[in-house]
Amino acid sequence: MEYLYSFEKLDVWKDARAYVKKIYEITALFPDKEKFGLSSQLQRAAISVPSNIAEGLSRHSDKEQIRFIEIAYGSLMETYCQLCIALDLCYIKVELMNEIKIEIDKIANKLNALNRAIKKRLT
Repeated sequence: MEYLYSFEKLDVWKDARAYVKKIYEITALFPDKEKFGLSSQLQRAAISVPSNIAEGLSRHSDKEQIRFIEIAYGSLMETYCQLCIALDLCYIKVELMNEIKIEIDKIANKLNALNRAIKKRLT
């Protein structure tokens, strides 16, 4: 069996990777004029979520791990804001927004649970 890094075992990291794929599928529907605007910004923010989970859990300090999990959460909220803007600009439909919001909520809850678990180790 191949070795897995600790973050690879986490459902939240797996969910965040699937979320990145979904964001790429959504931004493919945006107008070409957004290729270097909202599409790119949204993709970078989405990629930041699993990337910061991975980087954070590779740190030995609980405080550093918490910091990176909080950054991942912030990036997730950034994507939500950008999706709201995409909705305002009629790049996505309400139904798609509602669907992706369920994924955002799921990842946010798991990030919060992970954050609480790490903080508990500090006490």
